[in-house]
Amino acid sequence: MSNNQFKKGELYSFITGKASTAIGRRLQKNFKQAEVEITIEQWSVLYHLWKEDGMSQQQLCDATFRDKPSITRLVDNLEKLKLVKRNASKEDRRKNLIVLTAEGKQLEEHCMEIANTTLNEALQGVTNGQIEIAKEVLQMVYDNLK
Repeated sequence: MSNNQFKKGELYSFITGKASTAIGRRLQKNFKQAEVEITIEQWSVLYHLWKEDGMSQQQLCDATFRDKPSITRLVDNLEKLKLVKRNASKEDRRKNLIVLTAEGKQLEEHCMEIANTTLNEALQGVTNGQIEIAKEVLQMVYDNLK
């Protein structure tokens, strides 16, 4: 029995990124206005490094849901911006650990303020109860498909 109570295409366009894209665009705009010269993709990598510095490129792939070539390109560009550097792993020479530079660490507080402002803009008028329901539903969708 189908549990799909949505009009044709309604749920698909939403789950496949409509809200995420809108938030990403607003976050990029807010970064630009604050003169933070990083992309949303770069921010997603930095975000995970701020949570756990020294992740491997594979861990970053898993955390950001990106493939290896994409992470390699993002890390290359973050290195050019002097926000991260690659360090060879002491346990496994085949692995590079991505670590934040002092500049990368300094960016955290400002970027998180901008991200929180953006999220508050996105959630304006949404109740805590609605947020909890949305989180539960999206987690169930994810769990069903992982």
